[in-house]
Amino acid sequence: MFMLQSKVARMALAEAVTAALVLVTSSLLLISWWRKSLKTCNLPPGPPPLPLIGNLLQIRRGETLSSLLALRKKYGDVFTMYLGTRKVVVLCGYKAVKEALIDQGEDFSGRGDMPSMARVYKDYALPFDPRKLFGCVSANVICSVMIGKCYDFKDPEFLTLIDGIKKCFEQWSSGWGQLYDVIPHIMDHIPGPHHKIISYMDDLLKFVSKRVQINQDTLDPSSPRDYIDCFLNKMGKEKENPSSAFNMTNLVTSILQIIFAGIETSSTTMTYGFLMLLKYPEIKEKLHQEIDSVIGKERPPSIQDRRKMPFMEAVINEIQRFCNILPLGVPHTVIRDTLFRGYTIPKGTNVFPLLHTVLLDPQHFRDPEQFDPMRFLDEKGDLLKREALIPFSTGKRTCPGEGLVRMVMFLIFTTILQNFEVKPLLLPKEIDVLPLTSGFGNVPKPYKFCAVPRT
Repeated sequence: MFMLQSKVARMALAEAVTAALVLVTSSLLLISWWRKSLKTCNLPPGPPPLPLIGNLLQIRRGETLSSLLALRKKYGDVFTMYLGTRKVVVLCGYKAVKEALIDQGEDFSGRGDMPSMARVYKDYALPFDPRKLFGCVSANVICSVMIGKCYDFKDPEFLTLIDGIKKCFEQWSSGWGQLYDVIPHIMDHIPGPHHKIISYMDDLLKFVSKRVQINQDTLDPSSPRDYIDCFLNKMGKEKENPSSAFNMTNLVTSILQIIFAGIETSSTTMTYGFLMLLKYPEIKEKLHQEIDSVIGKERPPSIQDRRKMPFMEAVINEIQRFCNILPLGVPHTVIRDTLFRGYTIPKGTNVFPLLHTVLLDPQHFRDPEQFDPMRFLDEKGDLLKREALIPFSTGKRTCPGEGLVRMVMFLIFTTILQNFEVKPLLLPKEIDVLPLTSGFGNVPKPYKFCAVPRT
């Protein structure tokens, strides 16, 4: 009996060893085939990927940006990596980004993959957390233009919209969100908080669709009220053109994109911006002086005041540059086989223009790690144009809401500083301006300040 059991055990061990050898050999052959197939392409250099997961092991969870910057040091300003099985060419520095998005803008004009979004597109002092307030204010300005409605700050539908956008952006920038965009074919089947991204975006889609339906039911073509009405009017004029871009799908998705991107980027930028003013009170005081000189205290600011307030414009420019809200940029795709810097990028390859490396490019911004609005002013105090200031990207896929977002930021910064003195709860030197997370977006750490009415 003992000999029989021993024989069975030896047979089981032999089978296990054989299975292990087959598995290891198959894996090695698969890796060898995978790497050999990559060498047939004239792609930019990059870290060797593994089958299925690509370069996932080179991307530290929750630290996508710093991981890509480490790869830049090894492989240069243009390198290739694999997010799962998806090829991505990464562009670093203003020169490389400009060559791609402007000089060869047509080749790089395709919309890049974003798996987590793809399914959708288919004594009177108050201490308070500014994030919610800035979200509500910027949302109301953008909503008034896009959907013709301003909301009460206590409106449940409005607060749900703001909260959903905030949570979606934070989840998108988390480690889970980054994994989703790297290996969506795997993460789709793994439970986790990344699935909330789709839920949040579905809620936003329902919100936008509801507003479009309301406009359709009350449309007066002779008196357009907002973006939706103008789009609907254009749809009516081109209804006989089957190839027209003015259709219901583009209407809903364009509104969704501008509302989501506009509200979140403007509110996050303002949250970051006031944090910088708390850390650098001398800059805040100079802004008070410019506001008092140009506008005074009796009337509200207007868009026409912007050209008379170069320091405010310079501060907003520096906030956008330094705070770097979307450090990875928005993915592009090459629409044809493209020769770039001696390499061949196959049609359909994703391209990541790292805006972080542009906005902190030392060849265009001296001491880029320092917060200094004066870099945007000449010796006369007039506003300077810096070609590498592209927080909204550049070329054919630049953000369509750039003008609207800058208008929102100017009006809110100026209005608050005109009426209030903002004071920190910590000493300026103790204020931490490093982001809470730095993935798809840079999210500032939570903070509070006091707002005291100016006399």
